[in-house]
Amino acid sequence: MTKRSEIYKCNICGNLVEIIGEGVGTLVCCDQEMELLTAKTADSSTEKHVPVIDKIDGGYRVYVGSTLHPMEEKHWIQWIELNADGVSHKKYLNPGDQPEAIFLVGEATTVFAREFCNLHGLWKG
Repeated sequence: MTKRSEIYKCNICGNLVEIIGEGVGTLVCCDQEMELLTAKTADSSTEKHVPVIDKIDGGYRVYVGSTLHPMEEKHWIQWIELNADGVSHKKYLNPGDQPEAIFLVGEATTVFAREFCNLHGLWKG
């Protein structure tokens, strides 16, 4: 059974799917079951992937890593998401962009962020 906000990846073509409506079926792409991604929360490598959230006037700034993540053609952050009190806000990025996003969402009681690195997968902070 799928659950809302889960991320699935096709290990053949790289398609990513986010669940917006729960169901009992199996997700398939390229004639193969898609992989359910589990967000990592601790980074032991020298490149940092855990999203960092800073409170700013009117919202939040989310950036990827205490040392900013590279944004090269072969290695980059595809998107950053902020969840503020159960509402999801997402920014899509391209190689060459800064690995950060500003979300002007006001004050929130509960916030967390996720990001997806094309080489190292899904991360949460």
